[in-house]
Amino acid sequence: MNEIAIYPLIGLLAGFLAGIFGICGGVVIVPLLVTILGWQQVDDDLALSLAVGTSLATIAVTSISSARAHYRHGNVRRDCVWLLLPGLVFGAINGVVVGDVLSGKTLSLLLGVFFLILAIKVLVNSRSVGSYPLPGRNGMLIAGSSIGLASALFGIGGGTLMVPFLERHSIPMRQAVGTSAAAGIPIAIVGAITAMVVGDTKTSVSWTTGYVYWPAFVGIVILSMPGAKLGALVASRLKAKVLKLTFAGLLIVVGLNFLLG
Repeated sequence: MNEIAIYPLIGLLAGFLAGIFGICGGVVIVPLLVTILGWQQVDDDLALSLAVGTSLATIAVTSISSARAHYRHGNVRRDCVWLLLPGLVFGAINGVVVGDVLSGKTLSLLLGVFFLILAIKVLVNSRSVGSYPLPGRNGMLIAGSSIGLASALFGIGGGTLMVPFLERHSIPMRQAVGTSAAAGIPIAIVGAITAMVVGDTKTSVSWTTGYVYWPAFVGIVILSMPGAKLGALVASRLKAKVLKLTFAGLLIVVGLNFLLG
């Protein structure tokens, strides 16, 4: 019961950080769920799979709300979403399948390296707004597949990789964020469903469907939205440099936790 009471707090924290930094909550949800499931004596490999699957399920809910808000403001490039969609679906399925094949140790190492690289990118401020045209259908298929695979593999949603990709190809920041939110819906939904199917016979933990742990899902979703609103309010009052350094510090802590844990 103590662990169950913590899930809404995770949702509040994930939403808060998402509101501040404009990231998906999976960056926080996955490592915290791994820790809490470890307290419940869940095997390390299974705990990581449950954390990723549950994170994708929560992102499916929060992405819909975010995408609707962006759509109302005209910030969703539907042409981009449709071109990316086949690759996103294909990549999301394969990301979950690959994650299921990899050992928990290997996946933890990959997660650690990924978060540290992301931290370096934030610190050097390497965001590049390019003047390149969007790729053709095949190029968008490859991009969507790569983003979908990495996002589903790590349970982080698509925004972390999608926004830089769109910005590099001349999509304004607001449209990049809105389009990313919309593109994150198929990644999260398809990834969560695949996690349910792939893990159907591989978990003995109660209240699960495959690799989705429902008590954590419900608890996280309940407070993630209020947390996001609070985070957005705080972000509006902090200096950009403070936000950047804090975010990079968070990513370094999470990355080292996966590498050394």
